[in-house]
Parts: sequence; C-alpha cells; structure tokens
Amino acid sequence: MRRTEGMQPVPMSRVAVVAPDGRTREALLAIAGAGDVELDEPITNGEPEGSAAAALRRAGGAPAGPARLCAVPPDLDDLVTRGRTDLIAGEAELQRVAADAVDEAGVRVWTGWCPTGSVPALAARLARADASLAPLPRPAGVDPPTLLHAGTPLRESFAPLVRTYGTVPYADVDPTLLSGLAYVVMFGMMFADAGHGLILLLAALLLRFGRVKRLQRLRRHWPFVAGAGLASAAAGIAFGEFFGPTGVLPVLWLSPLDEPVQLLAAGVGLGAVLLAAAYLVGTVNRWREGGPRRSLYAPTGAAGAILFLGLATLAAGLYLGRWSIAGPGAVAALVALALCAAGLYAAAGGGAAGVAQTGVQLFDLVLRIGANVVSFARLAAFGLTHAALGALVWAGTVALWHHGGAAVAAAVAVLVLGNALTFGLEALVAGVQALRLEYYELFSRVFELEGRPFHPWALHVEGEPT
Repeated sequence: MRRTEGMQPVPMSRVAVVAPDGRTREALLAIAGAGDVELDEPITNGEPEGSAAAALRRAGGAPAGPARLCAVPPDLDDLVTRGRTDLIAGEAELQRVAADAVDEAGVRVWTGWCPTGSVPALAARLARADASLAPLPRPAGVDPPTLLHAGTPLRESFAPLVRTYGTVPYADVDPTLLSGLAYVVMFGMMFADAGHGLILLLAALLLRFGRVKRLQRLRRHWPFVAGAGLASAAAGIAFGEFFGPTGVLPVLWLSPLDEPVQLLAAGVGLGAVLLAAAYLVGTVNRWREGGPRRSLYAPTGAAGAILFLGLATLAAGLYLGRWSIAGPGAVAALVALALCAAGLYAAAGGGAAGVAQTGVQLFDLVLRIGANVVSFARLAAFGLTHAALGALVWAGTVALWHHGGAAVAAAVAVLVLGNALTFGLEALVAGVQALRLEYYELFSRVFELEGRPFHPWALHVEGEPT
C-alpha cells in the first residue's frame, strides 16, 4: 500500500451478485463466509415469516452467541431439540437475505458495496458456487460506505479518537494519524512532567506485554499511551519538571511558574499551527467532496484558511508595529471574507434573507477564529496548574524533610501521595481538555459531512452439525 493510500478510506466498488435459483444458498454462503459485501438495506416485501425464524421462536428467541451458518441445509427441528440457536439464527438470516433478492427469469440478484481490492477473490469464490460478481456504476448522489485501512499498531491505537467523533466521509482524508499526533502533543504540554511521563511509558509497556490481565482489552492502545508519555516527558525536560521542581533536571527552556506569559504565548502559538494544519486538511477535504469551487469558497476550505492566515498576519503586524506586515494581512483577510461571503450567500439561496444570513455568518466566522485561537491558551493554563501542584507538593516535602526525625517519613508520604493525586487529577483534566480542543477547534474544520461505516454481511460458516 502506498503511503498516500493510507491517508484515505479503502476504495469501494458497487457490485451485483448474480446466482441461479438453484444455487442461492451456495452463493449466500460464499458472501457470508467472505465477509466483504455490504448488502443494500432489505426491502419489505410482505412475505410470511420463514421457517427458520419460526424455529428460532420455538427455541427461545435470540441466540446466546453470534449467529452461524451450516454449510448444508440443516434439520431445523433437530437444531431446536439440541438448542443450537446460533445455527437457527444464521439460517433465519440467510432466508431473510434470500427473500430480499430481485428474482427475474430464474436468476437472483443482490446489490451492495465491496472493497475494490477484495473483488477478484470474491468473484473467484462466487464462481465456485456457480454465481458471479458484476460491477455496477455508482448511483448518482450516493457515497459508498467508509472502511478505514487497518494500518499499523500506531494507527489502530489512535483510531478511537476519530471513531468516537464520527465516521469519516468516504471522500475525505483519513485524519487518524494526524489527530493522534496532535492529541499527544497537546496532552504533553498540559501534563508536562518528566517523572509523570515515565510512569505513562511504564504503563504503556505493561499494556504492550499484557502483564495485567484486567487490561488485556486495552493492549492495542499501548502506542497511544506511550506517545502521551513521551510528549509529557519531553515537555517536562524542557520545563525542568521531574515529579515537580525537584531540581533533578535543569530548566532547558522555561520554568512555567516563573515565565507564565511566555508559556501562554507558546500555547497560543502551538494552537495557531494546529489550526493551520486543520485548515489545510479541510481544504483538501472540500476539494475531494465538491471540487475546486467548493474548496475555494468554503469557510473551512481555502477561503477560511486565507482568512485565518490573513488575520494572523494582521495581528502580528499590529503587535510589531509593522504596517508592511499588517497591510498584506488585511488585504488577504478582506479577499478571504469576500470569498466566504460568496459561498455563504449562494448556500443561503440569495435574496434579502440570504444577505442577512451571510452577514451574521461572517461575523460569527471571524469571532470564532479569534475565540478558537485564544482557546488554546488552556494548554498553558493547565500546564501551569500541573506545575503549581507539583511545586506545592515539593514545598511540603522539603518543609517536612528539614525537620528531620519522624518528619522524614511524613515527607516521603507527602511526596508519593501528592504526586499520585497530581498524576490522577491532571491526567484526567489534560486528557479531557486535549479531546475538547481536538473535537471543537480542529475537527470542526476538518469535517463538514458525516460518513457511514461499512457493515459487511458476515457469518461464520461451519460444517453440518453432528
């Protein structure tokens, strides 16, 4: 797979499965066993309940486990007697899909979607069942379902970030890797402590090697935890924080409590970079969704990106007192506003109402850009909170330690328990705030549409029960 292919959903083909009436079961077994075809939604045809559905009711209803299929037509009464509700449910599903086929002149047809790369293997599998797979043109105005590439363990560990937000539209870029990297960088800046980062790295190793059985289901997320730990440790090294300002590490860049304004500027600057990247991905997505015109005029496309950069340049020029910088920024922002206004006016349907709606939306657009940039100040704010808590714990530890005697044990307890409390509280806060910035500030520019996930018809096929 080429690197660029991994940045977009799996290509889908529109297909039709064609089988003679006498080979219906064999064709459906081939489809279910392959698990590569999402069949179109069933059409209610008013046919009576199938024999398998009736048998399933006699057996007690829904199966305890996943439905399965028999390779040969089963004896439903025997399955009821033996309590094989899984096989009865599979047979009921097969009968339902068989009844939903288009039946013309002794030939049955099912339509659906299949990953393009799986078409040759599925066609060969169907040929062995005396059925065939025929390509179909994509219906106008209908997008295929979305299936993202499985990819590397790193991509899989980041996948829940995007999946929780929604399904990537088929035409869009898959932002899984980019969103994961942005998340761990933001988390690391807020959770900036080398000691706490090393604890996260240790937790990632425990997940990786499966030492804790209760956490086995989280094992595939170990790269995510490791990334967060590395980012936190790196930020802690830059700030000279190791379980607080213990002096174990020198300050390589700045001390958060001594230089809060510089840290605030760094947080806003990082946010501006991330917003620019989000606008870039959004521009590509608008192009893929609707071509160059949609990409040019969309507030989350090229027009929005130019407006953002223009306003940033204008603000920088005014701050520096350099009109040679502020002037071009103002011109770029005005051009971008005109492009956005044209797109919004067209979307509003024109007329006086369209003018009013466009004016309100433009005001909101400019206001939202400023608010979104300032929102990244929370990276510095929560980084300061983490540093302040660490400093408080360390101050208490030092004060007790200097008393000597029994107070030394109390100092150790304060250091351990204080860092445990700081670690738990700040990990939760930083995790939630990074997610909030990801979804509201970044994803709102990357996505405009909602895709639908690929749901293939897949059932395990086993031999005739004994």
